Amino acid sequence: MRADRLVAALLLMQARGRVTAAELAAELEVSVATARRDLEALSAAGIPVYPQPGRGGGWSLVGGARTDLSGLSAAEAQALFLLVGPAAAVSGEAKAALRKLVRALPQTFRADAEAAADATMIDPTRWGERDRRRPEIVDLLQTAVVRRRKVRLTYTSGARERTERLVDPWGLVDKDDIWYLLAGTERGRRTFRVDRIAEAEPTDLPAERPDDFTLATAWNEVVGEVEQRRSRTWATVIIEARFVPVLQNQFGRHCHTVGELDHGRARVRLAAPTPLDIARNLAGWGAMVEVVEPPSVQAELARIGAELSGRYSGRH
Repeated sequence: MRADRLVAALLLMQARGRVTAAELAAELEVSVATARRDLEALSAAGIPVYPQPGRGGGWSLVGGARTDLSGLSAAEAQALFLLVGPAAAVSGEAKAALRKLVRALPQTFRADAEAAADATMIDPTRWGERDRRRPEIVDLLQTAVVRRRKVRLTYTSGARERTERLVDPWGLVDKDDIWYLLAGTERGRRTFRVDRIAEAEPTDLPAERPDDFTLATAWNEVVGEVEQRRSRTWATVIIEARFVPVLQNQFGRHCHTVGELDHGRARVRLAAPTPLDIARNLAGWGAMVEVVEPPSVQAELARIGAELSGRYSGRH
């Protein structure tokens, strides 16, 4: 995981004083280009890692961090943990690396560093279409999470209703390049899509957060609720086995191969909120996909086919 490499790079620079991208690549068993990107990421995040040009150059830690990672400033420690923290949600090794790094920090920095590590996580499983732009508002919200300050949001719901809310920001999740804010409201925990936040104004009001809150646990609960809504209708289809990966790309975790048939075919289970949602995704496959059940999906496909036939038959 990248978090492991970033922490390892810091520790290596601390031990040696200076390393080249080639030396780091050899130590971590990655390409030189990957090692260079990791070093640039550390530097871009505001951690005191700088390149030294010329013969005998390389990358090094400067200031107090060169001899002791406790030499990091509070802001630099937060920057580091915001950078490497998300991977801890999916990697036991990253969690162990972060725990070791926390112990190297001054006691007064530890709370903010740990809050920064818990402020963001990554869930790589896809929900719908991707938007690879990182909203600029994410940095503002991350700061509010770390500093435990309320934020005033202007939010547009899925029904295009715009409201203003004062929320307690608890954490951010990057799910396949779409960002979500988990926050406390008067009605309890809510999840906001960051790309639907029109405005966000930080306040000086202290934010409240349950003592037993963990971002990974709360996000798992959100995922469970969403997945339950998205899998209300199941269908069984038969398709050539070589096309199963394409179906998996369409339906994500709601696509499961349940058996292999003759002539290179596979029996697959698919799920979506409604029969129409499944039919819309399968209509473009034509006769390449056979829907075995349920009749409701078959009926929707027949209706879509009749509509298309009525509109386009006789035109050519």
